Amino acid sequence: MAGPGVPGAPTARWKRHIVRQLRLRDRTQKALFLELVPAYNHLLEKAELLDTFSKKLQPEPNSVTPTTHQGPWEESGLDSDQVPSLATLRVKWQEEEEGLRLVCGEMAYQVVEKSVALGALESELQELQSRLAALEVRVARLREARAQQAQQVEERRAQNAVQLEAYEALRAHVGLREAALRRLQEEARDLLERLVQRKAGAAAERNLRNERRERGPDTLGDGMRERTETLALAPEPEPLENEACEKWKRPFRSASATSLTLSHCVDVVKGLLDFKKRRGHSIGGAPEQRYQIIPVCVATRLPTQAQDVLDAHLSEVNAVRFGPNSSLLATGGADRLIHLWNVVGSRLEVNQTLEGAGGSITSVDFDPSVRNFAPVAWDCAPSDLHTGQGYQVLAATYNQAAQLWKVGEAQSKETLSGHKDKVTAAKFKLTRHQAVTGSRDRTVKEWDLGRAYCSRTINVLSYCNDVVCGDHIIISGHNDQKIRFWDSRGPHCTQVIPVQGRVTSLSLSHDQLHLLSCSRDNTLKVIDLRVSNIRQVFRADGFKCGSDWTKAVFSPDRSYALAGSCDGALYIWDVDTGKLESRLQGPHCTAVNAVAWCYSGSHVVSVDQGRKVVLWH
Repeated sequence: MAGPGVPGAPTARWKRHIVRQLRLRDRTQKALFLELVPAYNHLLEKAELLDTFSKKLQPEPNSVTPTTHQGPWEESGLDSDQVPSLATLRVKWQEEEEGLRLVCGEMAYQVVEKSVALGALESELQELQSRLAALEVRVARLREARAQQAQQVEERRAQNAVQLEAYEALRAHVGLREAALRRLQEEARDLLERLVQRKAGAAAERNLRNERRERGPDTLGDGMRERTETLALAPEPEPLENEACEKWKRPFRSASATSLTLSHCVDVVKGLLDFKKRRGHSIGGAPEQRYQIIPVCVATRLPTQAQDVLDAHLSEVNAVRFGPNSSLLATGGADRLIHLWNVVGSRLEVNQTLEGAGGSITSVDFDPSVRNFAPVAWDCAPSDLHTGQGYQVLAATYNQAAQLWKVGEAQSKETLSGHKDKVTAAKFKLTRHQAVTGSRDRTVKEWDLGRAYCSRTINVLSYCNDVVCGDHIIISGHNDQKIRFWDSRGPHCTQVIPVQGRVTSLSLSHDQLHLLSCSRDNTLKVIDLRVSNIRQVFRADGFKCGSDWTKAVFSPDRSYALAGSCDGALYIWDVDTGKLESRLQGPHCTAVNAVAWCYSGSHVVSVDQGRKVVLWH
């Protein structure tokens, strides 16, 4: 704090303020006394006048009666008629005395009032002075706090500078590590190619040996020449196991050693890998376990009428999905519940309720339960395919996570947490124990379901409303009116297709050749993935997309496209002709959020914002 001698210092300021207050008080009190002085002077004049009259009215000791002596009025030269009588003078004197008393009383009352006012002003001044002192103390404390905060700000800036330098160093280090990783990946690819070439050479050599042994000793020269030619094409093979050599004879026999080509070598390597797989060995990593493709109907039947209408949930229903066997159905809503239903004839019967979701359900998905490996690895017995026991249900929720249930277990099996905003889509991949989720935090994540671990995060640049998965591709639809394609084996976006309107849903055809998108411009678009171009655009009078999560789907045979409108109607277009094939109006009184078409093609289910689930046949 500055010293008192410095101009503008805080001590000089509050002293000047006190001096100003004292001067103001002096002026105020001086004004009050200036009002009292004229009144007091007037009172003194009245008192002097009264004293003069009193002296005049007092009789002198040696005075004589007016009858014998000449009075003062006569001496002054006045006539006797003009001299007032004593009684008159007394009356006037009494009147003047009474007036003076009144004036004196009034002046005394005013003096008392002024004294009281002066006391009040003095007390108010003291109170203001005390408040001023308290404010000065508070100002001093605030200045000290401000100085401390300024010091903290400087310290934080220094820390930020140090952290920024550390961040830049880490960033440079990460760049170097990424470059090293890319080099290692390239080396790994080269090693893999060399391994394949070595295995192909080994297989070719084994074939030649087998051919030579079968031809006999007379063909030894030919066999040696063939072996020499083969080794000139392929690098030196690794040593092979003696036990496996005898078992390679039949699978890798060739008609002639001179017919060995590159395609033949590839076939030989595939046979080698299959043989190793049967023996329980791994070559180049464990093979991916994949779901078999779910068989679909040959021809889809168009629905014509509502068969069953249920108030299934406590609030809005957002998602619906058929199971692989077409007799199991899942619905999810804003009440944080997933209801499983059995389709029995033309009715929906309650199967199970899955609880434990932390937020509103935005999408549901079943994993296919028919797998491309031995029955001992199935999650369910064949007898359970009709009841759904052993199926897994994956749901996206608004509590920044996706959750995985197993049908038959009431509680949530796994929680996939890692997103920073609402999860809007969650889908199983075609490879086992893998899933993909999309979120409003502008990321798409790939998950290893066996460990509930995020194996990869993709920054997709915009809110993601839906995702679908192909063999080696992930497709995401976004709020920025774009559909993006991501290679599941690479880190970058492979293609972007712009559309008009925010994308609300995506549906991939069974053959993975066509993609159906629904967007807020009230249109459905069919994209031919072979040429990456929009093939059809579906519109209809009255059709309007009701929300950012409205779902549209292909029929199982890709003959039709189905979507629900905000007026509660279902619209069905013919994919080949682009014409509106059917419009179903019925039980829905509010916007239809999602629709599902069973794999057998016989049933359609729709859900709306008014808690209803409708089965169409």
